[in-house]
Amino acid sequence: MTSSRPYLVRAFNEWILDNDCTPYIVVDAGVQGVQVPTEHVANGQIVLNISPGAVRGLVVGNGALEFSARFGGVPMQVFIPLQAVMAIYAKENGEGMVFGSEPGSPDPDGTTDKGDSGPGGEDRPSGRPTLKVVK
Repeated sequence: MTSSRPYLVRAFNEWILDNDCTPYIVVDAGVQGVQVPTEHVANGQIVLNISPGAVRGLVVGNGALEFSARFGGVPMQVFIPLQAVMAIYAKENGEGMVFGSEPGSPDPDGTTDKGDSGPGGEDRPSGRPTLKVVK
């Protein structure tokens, strides 16, 4: 089966926008093919606002997410392979989803996950972002 990540990113983006919130994505900037402004990368990650007011021409395809945006007043075309999207969440309340490794997809270190993580894919490398529900 194909990756579920593009479908989930599209669905969460729409859900966040429908609830009048601002969708943010966390991107692993070390994944091959990621084109983001490197001056805004911290600890190998970058957080991007993908709301319609912040970006132009957002396309979430089955292989990549791309759009154009301004960073410090400088326009840039952003390209993010979907395996580099680590999370999508609403800025206002933190609700969203953190993505784990999918069996058969390349990990950021270039290896292929054989699906041998613990139950539910809970064995994650340290340093990954976590979201918690605030009620």
